[in-house]
Amino acid sequence: MFSQFPFRRVNWLISSFLIGTLFLSITAVPLYLYFFGIDWFQIVLFFFMLFACGFSITLGYHRLFSHLAFRANWLLRLFVVIFGAGAFESSVLWWASEHRHHHKHVDHDEDPYSISKGLFFAHIGWLMFKLRPETTLDNVADLKKDPLLVWQHRYIHVIAFITAFVFPTVIAFVWGGWRSALGALLLAGVLRVVVLQHCTFCINSLCHYIGSQPYSSKCSARDSWLMAIITLGEGYHNYHHEFQHDYRNGVKPWHIDPTKWIIWTLSKIGLAKQLRTVSPDKIILSELAEALRKLESQLANSALSVGTAEYIRGSYQRLQAAARGWTDHRTKDIAITREALADLRREIRSALSTLRRTEFRSAA
Repeated sequence: MFSQFPFRRVNWLISSFLIGTLFLSITAVPLYLYFFGIDWFQIVLFFFMLFACGFSITLGYHRLFSHLAFRANWLLRLFVVIFGAGAFESSVLWWASEHRHHHKHVDHDEDPYSISKGLFFAHIGWLMFKLRPETTLDNVADLKKDPLLVWQHRYIHVIAFITAFVFPTVIAFVWGGWRSALGALLLAGVLRVVVLQHCTFCINSLCHYIGSQPYSSKCSARDSWLMAIITLGEGYHNYHHEFQHDYRNGVKPWHIDPTKWIIWTLSKIGLAKQLRTVSPDKIILSELAEALRKLESQLANSALSVGTAEYIRGSYQRLQAAARGWTDHRTKDIAITREALADLRREIRSALSTLRRTEFRSAA
């Protein structure tokens, strides 16, 4: 059994770190809590490190650097470079290079963490095993012009270690001595790294596995409010893959996207600017095209009963009529009113509701 295991393909450095920190989290952390308990300082420090490093990944590594969705003041850039390193997800240059390859080749062999190779592979297997050539950084020439990012890439391991482990330990030691320092090392350091990494890994795995596809079914990316909570707003992944340069992932008022809220707030105090967005009509057209495609697909299903087929066909025809009216407005350069947008959205929701009801009846 073990003789057939591809030991030569294992990335021992990364695998040892991932397994080692997880092992400490389920052994040393409970022991510390049993003998010393926990106080408000440890809780505050844990969540400060979790959110500082977490938002540095979602806001900085992802939306700012990988997709150039907005521009940032030097102070914000320095913050996300330092605390992003503390997530132990490598440098901005490496992270952005892999992520840009993901968007370019999503679901195909060249996709670094393709969900088509399985949930485990997309979540963590792509890191633990050497299944692809080393990243050459050939697609981040724009980022390599930034001295701050080059500096971080060169000293990433030192910066990561200091930020993730030394920084919270020293602060806790000053606050409460060696017991507090040990707690910070285990809780705000080791446990926080494990929690944050697996939350980030969910973007590559579960965000391509759980949820809906309201904007496009061209790839596996999905929208999920639950994943949005776990990933600090990155869970509206279907939208993101369709409109990757938008600084928002959740575009509806009820969408949970704290990364978007922070970027917007930073723009109001001068730390972020030139926030890129997609116009409402493009978003609506994307939803419209996907809704029509889903209705057509259902109508092509020969197993449908006559009544169900007629039910879906009625919805399909109403949506087609709404699409024609929308197209006429755009062709004649008539201003698209908020009421027209709202009407088309209602028709799309009605059509998708029809699909859900018929799928529920079929399942029953």
